[in-house]
Amino acid sequence: MTGMSEDERERKKKKKRKKQLTVLQTEKVESELLPELVEALDELEKEKNYLDIQVCPKCKSPLVRRVSSMIGDMSAHMGFTAPKYECRECGWRERTVLKATNKPTTVREVVVMAEAKDADDERKRKKKEQ
Repeated sequence: MTGMSEDERERKKKKKRKKQLTVLQTEKVESELLPELVEALDELEKEKNYLDIQVCPKCKSPLVRRVSSMIGDMSAHMGFTAPKYECRECGWRERTVLKATNKPTTVREVVVMAEAKDADDERKRKKKEQ
């Protein structure tokens, strides 16, 4: 055996579970600007104005901007890689950004979104197994 009693193992499991729950709860934080964004998109849709707005995948804030070449994204500026974006609200920085839209979606677009979600779920499942 490993020299640990059953009580010690149980305490470690509970501590680990509590830590995981804490991480999950902290990741659910959303921007205070999200309801305003949804409302603005609904108003524009009523006026038949359709657009895409970049949204932070972490906090759902619309305060996302492209990182400039001077700050550290020279490869994208030169066209070697995709552009890097950053959220001014939470500090998130990546090359992938979500877009909120009020455009009507076609059946083909819904299928593409569903396939992307399935692929993402599969990737997360494989990552957990490792």
